[in-house]
Amino acid sequence: MSTEPSDHLLARLDRGLAKLEDFFSLAAAIVILLLMVFGTANVIGRKFFSMPVWGYNDIVTLSMVAFSFLAVSAMQRVGGHIRMELFVRRMKGRLLWTVEWLGVLIALAIMVVMIIYSYNGFFRSFDLGDSTIDRELSTWPSKIWVPIAFAVLIARLLLQSAGYVRLIIHPNAEPLAVPLMHNVSEVADKEIQDTFGGRNEVAKPD
Repeated sequence: MSTEPSDHLLARLDRGLAKLEDFFSLAAAIVILLLMVFGTANVIGRKFFSMPVWGYNDIVTLSMVAFSFLAVSAMQRVGGHIRMELFVRRMKGRLLWTVEWLGVLIALAIMVVMIIYSYNGFFRSFDLGDSTIDRELSTWPSKIWVPIAFAVLIARLLLQSAGYVRLIIHPNAEPLAVPLMHNVSEVADKEIQDTFGGRNEVAKPD
């Protein structure tokens, strides 16, 4: 008996990992919002009270890790990352899935190297008590998020690799756990739907 695509193991793993990715994306968005509030408070304090926020520069520098790395796996999931599609768009079927799979394997190899170096950087910071120059804030709480974010991205790449292997074996199967390319009109329609809260139509004047 065949398994429904929504009940497929890849689909279930994709949904489970997506929840973690969405949580990280939300955390990154909250950090950006707080930094905006933090920056406003610093400007007001400096301009009107001659009292800038303590450790502003150091805190902003340490917080940049959150919105720089935490959402990277979510972008990989939806194909929102920057890549060249000039030649890939001309491919179809098993050739397309094979090329996409090879691209994921290259990205996976790079991320394995990067997670090793990022973890070593965090461990050195933790072991040596590394701190910022100005206010001497510990840097390891910020650096630990880099290998964590890379670990989630590696999990996403492994899942996509399995999805592409499945499509290479069964080119006509429904794609699962892999991003799909969209043409210009599809991207524009999606942006319109996102802007208007998911509505399929834009209200027309009477």
